[in-house]
Amino acid sequence: MTQLSNLSREQLANARVLVVGDAMLDRYWFGAVDRISPEAPVPVVRVTREEERMGAAANVAYNVVTLGAKASLLTVVGDDEASHKLEALVAQTGIEPHFGRDAHSKTTVKLRVIGRQQQLLRLDFENTPKTETLASQSAAFAGLLPGHGVVLFSDYGKGGLAHVADMIAGARAAGMAVLIDPKGSDYSRYKNATVITPNRLELLQVIGPWRDEAQLQLNVQNLRTQLNLDAVLLTRSEEGMTLFDAQGQLHVSALAREVFDVTGAGDTVIATMAACVAAGLSLRSALPLANRAGGLVVGKFGTATVSYDELFAAA
Repeated sequence: MTQLSNLSREQLANARVLVVGDAMLDRYWFGAVDRISPEAPVPVVRVTREEERMGAAANVAYNVVTLGAKASLLTVVGDDEASHKLEALVAQTGIEPHFGRDAHSKTTVKLRVIGRQQQLLRLDFENTPKTETLASQSAAFAGLLPGHGVVLFSDYGKGGLAHVADMIAGARAAGMAVLIDPKGSDYSRYKNATVITPNRLELLQVIGPWRDEAQLQLNVQNLRTQLNLDAVLLTRSEEGMTLFDAQGQLHVSALAREVFDVTGAGDTVIATMAACVAAGLSLRSALPLANRAGGLVVGKFGTATVSYDELFAAA
């Protein structure tokens, strides 16, 4: 197993991460599946329990505070029942909330129907925030920057990061590391960030397929140079993770454990990286910790987090 860097609770307690991006409410309906519907060839789920959790950028911030660091959450939501529920959940965690409300938008909600311990259906409720609300978030971002050590952008493609290029420039001008969980096929908007963390499918959409590891390294390093990034962290599911930087590449293997649910695993990985960097670790030193955190969280159901004790428990 890769050696884990020493990271004290005190270091983490002094680390402050500003999380910016698309927050959402994750709803789960759990039930029993005993029969097929007479109306259509689909299972009938008799709902017996409901649960609500923070999703996307809110889950990223929750992962930061669960590790023991401090997190602020800057996001745009609607002025609706889902946004107030999300804000109530955030308030219980110690995350410092900065919600921009857009009365004309819906707060993004992902509703998952679970039967027999597996996801049967997901329903998404969403739309794009208005330009004026996003502009006010940019002003709020500038005001929040001085109180933080690292900025983390959580892009879920819901429209909340329309001004991400300007915010990256502001953070870098302030001398801060910028970590980005990217979305879409155009990464030019992430130019000058410190590190982006695509998964295999996301990277494939940007650089195209690769024949072997040598071609992968060449294509990723070209992308890194074009975008003026310090590093690209490729998350590779059962193959672990690879960090590509100016020194070359550093690979860590995945933890050998049963995968129960990959929902939110990318949130945990980038949150751990951000917390570690804010606490003073280099990207290379933070990599094994982020890998371990990701391996732990896939053994849990739904959007979940990893604590300091779990992260540093004996393997």
